Amino acid sequence: MACSTAPTIAVIAPGSMGAAVGHRFTKAGCTVLTTLVGRSPATIERARAAGMQDASLAEIATRAQWVLSILPPSSALAFAESFQKAYAEAGAGRGLAFVDCNAVSPQTAKTVARVFEGSAVRFLDAGIVGGPPSDTYNPAFYASAAPEDADLLDAFVGLEKWGLRVVPLRGEGAGIGDASALKMSYAGISKGFTGLVSTMILAAHASSPATAQALLHELHDSQPFVLERIVKGVPSMLPKAYRWVGEMEEISAFVREGLGEGEAHIHHGFAHVYERVEKSLPEGDDVGVLKKFVQDAKEVIKESKAPK
Repeated sequence: MACSTAPTIAVIAPGSMGAAVGHRFTKAGCTVLTTLVGRSPATIERARAAGMQDASLAEIATRAQWVLSILPPSSALAFAESFQKAYAEAGAGRGLAFVDCNAVSPQTAKTVARVFEGSAVRFLDAGIVGGPPSDTYNPAFYASAAPEDADLLDAFVGLEKWGLRVVPLRGEGAGIGDASALKMSYAGISKGFTGLVSTMILAAHASSPATAQALLHELHDSQPFVLERIVKGVPSMLPKAYRWVGEMEEISAFVREGLGEGEAHIHHGFAHVYERVEKSLPEGDDVGVLKKFVQDAKEVIKESKAPK
């Protein structure tokens, strides 16, 4: 898969992350394909602004060297099946690499990998840690492969030449599912934290607005770093809550597989919280409570830092 000339790369789909990744590749001189069937005008414009070219799945199957799947977790398996069908119907028979970059459990990653068994499509498991790339920021694409596909993992690392920051997972026991496991573990902490604080803010307010205010001031007095994270993390979570529902379910499945049913309830509960938040958008009661808490927290922090 390694090549000295700029490769043709498909990025599915051009959401905020996918379009930013696509733009990184086009700036480096790569041809970047995507499919815009059924996409919103805003998504189509985002893809075009990134220099991505609209193509059918059949065209992608015959032209791309790499296919990067960057989708909501609930769409990961369905897209892999659709792509495999298009690949088979195109009759290309050519080798290419399918990289599942979605926030899915190791079990889901392995299920996606099985979609391509018996075909010339080779599979890599990847997990993105961080936000969309920019001129000043690079997320990490952690990647793992089956032991017999070590050369494919090396080739994926080679995409660093074209702007992708890849961190390969190698060593004892590493294989398909481990990059996803890393993503689940990291997101379970970072997004789980946001789920935890959102839960307790809403629960405190449900007791009384005074309770929520007391919580705010106690956090400022004894856990100021937690309040700072709330101020930054909760507002950025709101427009993503719908995506985080599925991600929490995948994390729950990951924990269940490794530790058991009881422990899996933690992130399953956070999935319910994010679903609740999503249903409250754009200006429902729960969203209003979270926004007010953040705004009040900003004012308290600002006042505490003002010159005396």
